[in-house]
Amino acid sequence: METDVSSDAVLSRELTPSTEPPRHWRHLKVLVVEDHATYRVLMGWLLKKLGLGHQLAKDGQHGLAALAETPFDLVISDCQMPQMDGYTMSRAIRLREHANAQRRVPIIALTGNLVHDDPQRCREAGMDAWLVKPLTLEQLHGVLACWLPGPSDVVPVLPKTTGWPTRAGLIEAFGDARVVDQMLVSLLREAREDTLMLDHARKIRDASLTAESLHRLVGSLAFLGMAELELRGMSLIERVHAEGVVLNEAHLDAFQADLRAYLTYLGSL
Repeated sequence: METDVSSDAVLSRELTPSTEPPRHWRHLKVLVVEDHATYRVLMGWLLKKLGLGHQLAKDGQHGLAALAETPFDLVISDCQMPQMDGYTMSRAIRLREHANAQRRVPIIALTGNLVHDDPQRCREAGMDAWLVKPLTLEQLHGVLACWLPGPSDVVPVLPKTTGWPTRAGLIEAFGDARVVDQMLVSLLREAREDTLMLDHARKIRDASLTAESLHRLVGSLAFLGMAELELRGMSLIERVHAEGVVLNEAHLDAFQADLRAYLTYLGSL
């Protein structure tokens, strides 16, 4: 969708205290899906200005292909595009996430007309928020600050099992292989029950029950000294208490995906 861009006003802006990017943003990556070449360049420049890694795609088909190859922390997509528009792409992303039990990536609509691309239509397609062209650095920063993962949600680029307990380490700590086996069976059973409770709490959007379920899961992590996931869980409990379930869907999805990977690993010990 071609749109006149007031680039001089945008490009002349410098970073201010209100738009200074958090340090952890340098570890994040954003996918921009936009058919207008000039606006793709502008979006790339703005994201670079904010210290974010990014990739540019020219339509929904190319956006889906990029997502199949690379994990992104957030997607910004134009709504009206040839080949495959942003609505169709967003619905395809949500179907793929559901089918593959993947974390829910935030999708931000990029539009020049909120009359045609109204918020309800964006939400029904699976989009989370929207930005209106012409875009300023402050506006982009504000939406990204709401939807990008927080610092405690960013997993360092390390081997997947770094810091995770080993069977030998657990036997050494608890003194008996049979005790370790019994403990793992009990822990995994309780974690499955707590995960089901968390899924139910999220479905009915009960913040109190969601926080309680997270608290029980964090207790299991603390028992084995899984500090990174434990700290993320504690931070998420505070967020859910303060902001509710809906505003933390992306954080909850990411936490549960990493928790599933960790529990699967424990089940293999």
